Amino acid sequence: MSPQPSGRVPSVRNKPIRKLTVACMVLFAALLINANWVQVVQVSALKAEPSNRREITERLERERGQIIAGDVAIANSVPVDDEYRYQRQYANGVLYAHLTGYYSVFNATGLERSQDEFLSGDDDRLLASRFSDLLRGESRRGGNVVTTIDPAIQQAAFDALQAAAGPNGRGAVVALDPRTGAVLAMVSTPSYDPTPLVTHDEAAAEDAYGVLSNDSSQPLLNRAAQETYPPGSTFKIVTAAAALSSGRWEPSSRVPAPDELPLPQSTAVLPNFGGERCGDGQTDTLIHALTISCNTAFAQLGMDLGDDALRAQAEAFGIGSTIDSFELPMAKSVFPADLDQAQTAQSAIGQFNVRVTPLQMAQVVAAIANDGRMMKPYLVSELRGPDLKRISFTEPEELGRPISSQVAAELTTMMQSVVDSGTGRHAQIPGVAVAGKTGTAERAPGEPPDAWFVGFAPADNPTIAIAVVVEDGGGESGTGGSVAAPVAQKVMQTALDVRG
Repeated sequence: MSPQPSGRVPSVRNKPIRKLTVACMVLFAALLINANWVQVVQVSALKAEPSNRREITERLERERGQIIAGDVAIANSVPVDDEYRYQRQYANGVLYAHLTGYYSVFNATGLERSQDEFLSGDDDRLLASRFSDLLRGESRRGGNVVTTIDPAIQQAAFDALQAAAGPNGRGAVVALDPRTGAVLAMVSTPSYDPTPLVTHDEAAAEDAYGVLSNDSSQPLLNRAAQETYPPGSTFKIVTAAAALSSGRWEPSSRVPAPDELPLPQSTAVLPNFGGERCGDGQTDTLIHALTISCNTAFAQLGMDLGDDALRAQAEAFGIGSTIDSFELPMAKSVFPADLDQAQTAQSAIGQFNVRVTPLQMAQVVAAIANDGRMMKPYLVSELRGPDLKRISFTEPEELGRPISSQVAAELTTMMQSVVDSGTGRHAQIPGVAVAGKTGTAERAPGEPPDAWFVGFAPADNPTIAIAVVVEDGGGESGTGGSVAAPVAQKVMQTALDVRG
């Protein structure tokens, strides 16, 4: 008699089913985890993503807050008769484009991006305002962002830079209040008009962006904070700071200053600018070497200090780092690593692979002006609700003390000499003591140098610190003293006129 079937499926047949069941459960669990991760954990980041079309579309239907400079709204929303209801409008857009950025159907840049949550009304600090609007049956409105920019100083910087560089010339100006770190002006040329980018005609907006992004002069680039340059002789103030801080030198110390300096382990010879003689042709005082911008003196001084000491001083001034909380994108300035003697000599005069942003150099001179204290730069002074009531304001913050008060005073004296009787004469302001340093930086063989000026005024009680760079220096004969110093002079004069 044959055995009767038990009714049970052999375990060998159950095994594939169990595996498939487990796999389905794992996939289902992964799907749930991913959905919760996106909807809960990543929601803030996704909402803040400037290319999130759904979020941008929703926010374009609201009255977005103003961006304000002085008492002028440089960005605001105006009603339009289309699906979005509101469109951004930029007053004097070319002057402020690299600060405001733009808010379009595709993207957001500048302050429009970094302050988006507040401008759109989504920030938790506007909760009371949103509740009030809800009770009144009104649509959500955005908050207002007040900048530190002084319109008169901004206009003076833009006009002076365009006059020096030409209508299509490239360059940047950054002006800071050295006591607080507030950005008084930030200009980059060439600039652009954001208006065509914010049209609700998507094809037209794409065409406008294509024209700007394909322009070889890069008008969308904020050269003041996002572009790095060789600083040339303006870096000599960092080398001087390292020397004075070491205690081995003081302004009156005599330093080697030959007419030509053979670079170690190299056949190259470093000359002085224009074949100029420093001191007696063999030595010069440190203060006079800075006054006339003696290359050989500072190159030798850099080798005597060593690359580690130079790098430590540069990093103390913030070179090699960025400030994540700054309201605009910021490139990192660089002092190179692993230098030999010849490279150290070139780096000490701001050449080789040293690269800085104009904002960084403005911070360096602002620290000198502020008794050795470096303040964190900031662009937003306060936030206001839709009713213009203040919600918060920025407290000045000290980043560090890269030099002592004594070294700051010694550098100020040396930099005054540069403007009073040296390469920075074109930065002089009648009746006002000005401290500064020029720079004429080589970018590539056969190309015109960049023209630099950095400084502050009044030297005895500074209220403005400035950095100016003009790419290509206005031509082959352009220097920091002849091209950039006059720009700084006009900006500082305006600042003193309007701010005292």
